[in-house]
Amino acid sequence: MHLTTTVLAVSGVVLLVLGWKLFWLFVGVVGFAAGLQAAQLYLGPQPFWVLWAAGLVCGIIGALLALFFQKLAIGIGGFVAGSTIALQLTLMMGYHPGMLVALTGGVVGTVALYLLFDWALIVLSSLIGTSFIIEALGRHAPYAPVLSAVLIAAGFIFQARLLMISRKGDR
Repeated sequence: MHLTTTVLAVSGVVLLVLGWKLFWLFVGVVGFAAGLQAAQLYLGPQPFWVLWAAGLVCGIIGALLALFFQKLAIGIGGFVAGSTIALQLTLMMGYHPGMLVALTGGVVGTVALYLLFDWALIVLSSLIGTSFIIEALGRHAPYAPVLSAVLIAAGFIFQARLLMISRKGDR
């Protein structure tokens, strides 16, 4: 298994299970993935280390923003997560996504994260975690749609239970 595939799969599982609980990690992982994708898109074929360096820089910036500037990180994290989900869904449906798809998904992700922070974070981290896992396994596999549905549901249920337990403990 290629290192990038392994990192995608592990990151996906972590986001699927703990995305709501560890907001800074959610933003950092999404930033890493966005940096990696942007480097591949805008820099073209590059050595492995250049792509990873771009991903790490974006991931670290995202995690630091989440720790110290949460409101700004919510906006950026919601935008990046929403656009990533929109692009992945468009690719899974067999279409070539355009900039409008990314922008629309980003705006929806940002608004959702601001209005319904906990629940939106659970949904977005479940969707992003699932998309990372499916990407690592091969998004064109015949079982991908069914596995996606199962993983999204499992991630949502697990994280929602964590949220409910957390809120009961806060009383």
